[in-house]
Amino acid sequence: MVSGKHIPPGFPALVPYLTVDEPERLVAFAKGAFRAEEIEDQHAEHSAGKVVHAALLIEGCVIETGRASVEWKAMPGAIHLYVRDVDAVYDRALKAGGVSLHRVKQMDYGERACAVRDPCGNLWHIATFTGRA
Repeated sequence: MVSGKHIPPGFPALVPYLTVDEPERLVAFAKGAFRAEEIEDQHAEHSAGKVVHAALLIEGCVIETGRASVEWKAMPGAIHLYVRDVDAVYDRALKAGGVSLHRVKQMDYGERACAVRDPCGNLWHIATFTGRA
């Protein structure tokens, strides 16, 4: 990981950011599906105590989410996440409110993978690298 005064401690130089209507739902999904840890959050009075911004740690990587506004519209994103046990994570993702786009299967590019849409509309490609086609 790159370090320096220009990067917050524990953060990489590149961090995906998902702008959603309800960041609470994304945080709950990520915690349930990926065992994400909230490393930073902001709750603002002008939003009636709702999450305005959150940073999550997933598999050693940081991802941020923020509440959509008039200026910053919600827009779906896509994330490719490598995990140790794709089958277990797929099951947890569905239990956490995700919708299956394709079940876990061996892909011809050396991954055992699935795809899930989270409750905020983001696409998660979840995979375990197998090295075999």
